[in-house]
Amino acid sequence: MRVALLGPTSVEADDGTPVDIGGARVRMLVARLALDPGRAVPTTTLIDDLWGEQPPADAVNALQSLVSRLRKVCPVALEPGGYRLGVATEDVDVFRFERLRAAGRLDEALGLWRGDALADVRDAPFAAPTAARLEEARLSAEEDRFQTGELDVAALTAMHEKHPLRERPAGLLMRALCAQGRQSDALHVYAEVRARLAGELGVDPSQELQDVHLAALRGELGPRAVVDRLPVRLTSFVGRDDELAKIAGMLGEVRLVTLVGPGGAGKTRLATEVAARHPLHGKGRVWFAALAGIRAAEDLPGVVLKAFELRMGGDPLRRPNEGMDRIAEVLGAGESLLVLDNCEHLISAAAEFTTQLLRRVPNLRVIATSREPLAIDGESLFPIGPLSVPNGQADVAGFGAVRLFLDRASAVKPGFRLDESTVDDVKLICRRLDGMPLALELAAARLRSMTIRQITQRLDDRFRLLTSGSRTALPRQRTLRAVVEWSWDLLTDDELRLARRLAVFPAGADLAAIEAVCGEDALYVLTSLVEKSIVDVIELDGEARYRMLETIRVYAAEQLDASGEKLEFVGRFRRYYRDLTVRWEPFVRTGRQIEAIKVYQAEQDNVVAALRGAIDDRDAGLAADLLGGVFWYWLIKGDNERSERAVREVLTLADDLPADVVATFRAMRMIMSAIPGLPEPMEASQVIEDCVDTGATQKYPSLAIALPMLAFLSQNKELARREVRRAASSEDAWARAGADWALSFILSDDGDLSGAELARDRAYDQFTAVGDRWGSAMTLGMKATFISHTGDNLAAIALYRQGLEVARELGSVEDTVQQRWRLAVEYARLGDNEAAAREVAEAEQYVHDAGNDQLSLMIGYAKAEVMLRSDRPQEARELSERFKDAATISASFGPFATEWSAILDARISLAEGLPDQAEAYVKVAVGTTSDRGDMPDLAGVTELLARVRLAQGRADAATRLLALAQLIRGRLDMGDPDMRRMVADLGEPEPLTITKAEALRRVREEAGISTS
Repeated sequence: MRVALLGPTSVEADDGTPVDIGGARVRMLVARLALDPGRAVPTTTLIDDLWGEQPPADAVNALQSLVSRLRKVCPVALEPGGYRLGVATEDVDVFRFERLRAAGRLDEALGLWRGDALADVRDAPFAAPTAARLEEARLSAEEDRFQTGELDVAALTAMHEKHPLRERPAGLLMRALCAQGRQSDALHVYAEVRARLAGELGVDPSQELQDVHLAALRGELGPRAVVDRLPVRLTSFVGRDDELAKIAGMLGEVRLVTLVGPGGAGKTRLATEVAARHPLHGKGRVWFAALAGIRAAEDLPGVVLKAFELRMGGDPLRRPNEGMDRIAEVLGAGESLLVLDNCEHLISAAAEFTTQLLRRVPNLRVIATSREPLAIDGESLFPIGPLSVPNGQADVAGFGAVRLFLDRASAVKPGFRLDESTVDDVKLICRRLDGMPLALELAAARLRSMTIRQITQRLDDRFRLLTSGSRTALPRQRTLRAVVEWSWDLLTDDELRLARRLAVFPAGADLAAIEAVCGEDALYVLTSLVEKSIVDVIELDGEARYRMLETIRVYAAEQLDASGEKLEFVGRFRRYYRDLTVRWEPFVRTGRQIEAIKVYQAEQDNVVAALRGAIDDRDAGLAADLLGGVFWYWLIKGDNERSERAVREVLTLADDLPADVVATFRAMRMIMSAIPGLPEPMEASQVIEDCVDTGATQKYPSLAIALPMLAFLSQNKELARREVRRAASSEDAWARAGADWALSFILSDDGDLSGAELARDRAYDQFTAVGDRWGSAMTLGMKATFISHTGDNLAAIALYRQGLEVARELGSVEDTVQQRWRLAVEYARLGDNEAAAREVAEAEQYVHDAGNDQLSLMIGYAKAEVMLRSDRPQEARELSERFKDAATISASFGPFATEWSAILDARISLAEGLPDQAEAYVKVAVGTTSDRGDMPDLAGVTELLARVRLAQGRADAATRLLALAQLIRGRLDMGDPDMRRMVADLGEPEPLTITKAEALRRVREEAGISTS
C-alpha cells in the first residue's frame, strides 16, 4: 500500500488501485499515522493531533471508532504503544521526497508533489506545522534545483513574485538575468528586495545577496562561454528534424539511448546534434568519446578519460578500476550526458562499461551509436535508417535525402539547384543510394569533377564512383566501400555465408524464401545479421520480411560472385519464384485474389529480377513460366507498359518455346498494342487460330477474354462470336464470365443495348460468384456508363461508388483514381458541383499520399470538367493548359493526350462563346476516334460537334449529327445536361437506317476530314 500526502491525502493498493478511505476525520487519521510509518503512535498523541484542545467526551472510544473504519481498507494494528499503520517509509511520498532530495535527484523529488501538502486535512491540529515544514523543504528543493541546474528566468521570476522575501531565489534570478545580459533588470530586482526587507522586516539583505549584487555591478555574472567537447560540425545538419525531437524526448524518460543502424546512416552526426541541443550542453556537462580508433577492450576507459582531458597513470594492473573511478567522479559531479560513438567492434566491452557507469552515476545519461544494440538492461533503441526518398512525386524538394544532396552539392558546386534539368537525376541518385547520408555526400562531392548525369550513369559501379570523402574523416568513412567493409569484417563465417547469398533477393524475402534459396535453419543467423544492421526487418501483414539496403546488397553480390556460389544460388532464386508465381497465378481470378495480390506485391521486384535474368540468359522455358505466372497480376494492377515489354522480350526466345506459349503471348502482345488502334485483321485471325490449334485456349483462362476482344477490335465480329461461344462452353467459371463480358462489347457495337446490358449483368454475377473483384469492378464501370447514358445519374453514381470500394479492396491505385474521377464527373453531370469538388479533393489527396504524379494528371482533367460544369471556364482553361503541358510528355496517356485535350478545349471554347474555335478542336477528336474505330468515343465527339453546330446557328446540321451519334452508340448520352437541353430544343432525332461505317464517313465529312 502507498500513501500520498504531498497534495490531497490519497491511498493506493500495491497494484495502483485507489483506496476509498472515507470522510475527513478518517483521512486525518491515516495522514497522521503515515507520518510515523511502521511505528506505533500513542493514543494520547493521536487524540491531541486530531482534536486538539476540544476532544470529544469519550475521546478514546471516538478514536477506536475511527480506527475500526480505517481498518476496513488499511492495515492498522493496535500495539502496546498505540496504533501502527502497516506501511514502509518508502511507501509514503513525504519520506520518498526527502530521500530523493538528499540524493540530489531533485526533478524526481519535486515530481511527487501534486499540490499543497496535506491539502484536505488542514483542519487537523497536527497538519499546519507539518505542512509548513514540508512547504519549506519543497521551496528549498526548488532553489537547489535552480542552483545546480539551468537558470530559467521565467520560472525564477514566478517563484520570486510568489515569495518576494526569500533571498535565495532573488539571487538566482539576478544571476539568470545577468547571464542573459540583462544587468539593469538584475539590479532592479535587488533594489526591490532591499526595500521590501527594510519596509516589512526592518533588516538589510543577507551577505550572500549583497555579494551577488556586487558581482552584478562589476559585470562578473555575464553570459558564460559554453564548453563544447563535441566534434566540430563543419557542415549544416539536414534531414532528420523528427529524429532529433524523438531522441530528445527519449532522453527525458530513459538513461540510455542507443542509435542503431548501418554504416553511413549518419548515427554519429545525429548523436552529436542531439547532444549539442541538449540543455546539459549549455552547462558544459556533455562529453563525447569516439571509440572507432581503438581495438582493445581495455583501452576503452582511457579513451573516455581522454574526452575528459584526463589520463590514467600508476600501476597498469590498477588502471581499469582507477579509470572507472575517475570517470565516475567527473560525471557524478552533476547531471551529465556522455556520447559513446561507434561501439560495434567493442560491443561486449562497451556494454559492460556502460552498465557499470550507469549503476555508479545515477544522474548520468548516455547516447551510444552502434551497428548493433548493446543489449543491456535499461537500453532504449532508436533505429537510424535512410533519409526519406521520393517515390514518384513531382515536388521532391522537401524529402530528407534530396535536401541533404542539394546542400552538399551546392557547397562543392555553387549554383547547383533543383530544376527540370536536374530533378530526375537527383531523384535517381537518392533512390539508388537508399537515401543513406554518407553515400549521398560522397555522390555530391563528385560534382566537383562530373556532371549530375555522369554520376547517375555510373551508379551501377558505385564503389568506384563514391571515393571522394573528406580527407579528415576516418579511413572507413572516406569511401563507400570502406563503410561496408567495416561492417562486413565484423561478421562470423556463418553470417558471411548467409549475407552474401541474400544478395540474390533485390526486394528482400520472408523466412520461407530465404531458407528455400539460401539453406535451411537460417533464422538465428538471419536475426544476428539484423542485430548487426546488415539486414533490415519489416513486418508485412504480420509476417517478418528481411531486406538489405541496395549498397550492402551490391557489396554482398560481389562477395557471392567471388565465392563461386553465384550460379547455384541465382538459379535457386529464379526457380523459387517460378514455382511461387505458378502456384499463386490461378488464385488471381478467385476468391483468394486479395491474398494473391499481397503475395505478388511483396515479391514484385524479385519476380521481375528472376524474369529479367532468365531473359538475359536466354532460358526460354523459365522466362515463359515466370511471365505466365505474373502476367495477369500486372494486368489487374494496370502495369501495362511492363507487361507489354516483357511479352515482347520473351517472344524473342520463341524458337525455344512451345507453340501454345508462343501463340498465347502473341495474342497478348497484339491486344495490348491494339489499344489504341486497330489490329491487322489477317494477323489477328491467324494468332487466334494458333491459340485454338495449339490447345492454348484450354491452358490459359485469360484467353477467354483476350481472343474475343482481339477479334472484335480487328472488326471480325463473326470470329469474335465464335470465340465467345468457345469461352462460354468452358468448364472454367471465370472463363464463362469473361465470355459474357466480351459479348457485351459486341452487342453494344451492334446497337443491341438491352442485350449488352443483360450480358454485363451475367458477367458481373459470375465474376462475383468466383470472387474476382477486378472483373466485378470492370463490369461495374461499364454498367455505370450505360446507366448514365440513360439519364439516371444517381444510379450511375451508386455503381461508381460500388466500383470504388472494390478498387480500394484490390489496392489498385489506378482503378481507385479512375473511379474517383468518374464519380466527380458524374456528380458534375448531375449538377451537384459541391459533391463533385469534394470527390476531386479526395482524389487529389489520395494521389498525393500514393506519390503517383501521373495519376494526378487524370484528376486535373476531372477538376477541369467540374470547373466547366460550375460555369468557371477560365479556371477550366488554366487546368487544361497544365494538363496539355504534362500529358504530352507522359507515357501513360500517349496518343490519348491530344484527343482528350481537344475535347476539353472544345467544350471550354463553347462555354466562352467561341464555337468556331471549338470546331477546330472537335475536328482533331473526330479524326483520332474515327481512325481507331472507337465507336463509343466517336459517338461522344459527334454529340460535341452537334453542340458546336447549334452554337453556330446551324440547327439542321446539329440535328443530323444527333441522329448519327444515336446510331453509332445506340442512344444519346442523356446523362449529359447539355445533351438534354439540345434534345429539348431540337426534338428527338429520327432513327437512321444506314450502316455504322456510313455513319462514321458522314461524321468525318461533317467535321471537314477527308473520307477517301
